[in-house]
Amino acid sequence: MKTIDARGLPCPKPVMMAREAVRDGADALCVAVDNEVSASNVTRFLENEGFAVTREGSAEEILLRSIREKQAAPPAASREEAPAYLILSRTLGSEDLELGELLMKSFLGTVAAGKPLPRAVALMNGGVRLAMEDSSCSETLRELECEGVLILVCGTCAKHFGVMDRIVVGQISNMFEITSAVFEAEKPIVLG
Repeated sequence: MKTIDARGLPCPKPVMMAREAVRDGADALCVAVDNEVSASNVTRFLENEGFAVTREGSAEEILLRSIREKQAAPPAASREEAPAYLILSRTLGSEDLELGELLMKSFLGTVAAGKPLPRAVALMNGGVRLAMEDSSCSETLRELECEGVLILVCGTCAKHFGVMDRIVVGQISNMFEITSAVFEAEKPIVLG
């Protein structure tokens, strides 16, 4: 079993270390992290790669033991051809914030009503505020998530703005997962 000590390392380093071990052929890993966000990100990555993950320890030292059960399933072809959005602001445009919020809500509503649906919507910087309950866009993001769209919320950004506990839609994520989801899509689109 390969052991990785990722305690004290900033996001997304723990996931990248796990990814490197998987690429090098590891079929069993023990990853030590020291926070919930890293534990969640590493667990999600390993499960997506076909690993069964068990968790041990306390908040200061979380041990994630994993064994590969199956090969990771390739993404569905229709999702590969779908766009992915990286949204960096809660508004479209910056001249008028009220108008910008209205335009963002309209944009996401149009995306949710269209075909194909995006494979992912990633929220970074001020865009993380779209996933908060008081956002006029949170319900549309929830609808997209229910349709199978991956909604990724940058954990570093949410923590920076002090809104981590106010995120109600999507999953707290990291730079590695966000860049993979957006830029591996055939049509990456950046807004903001």
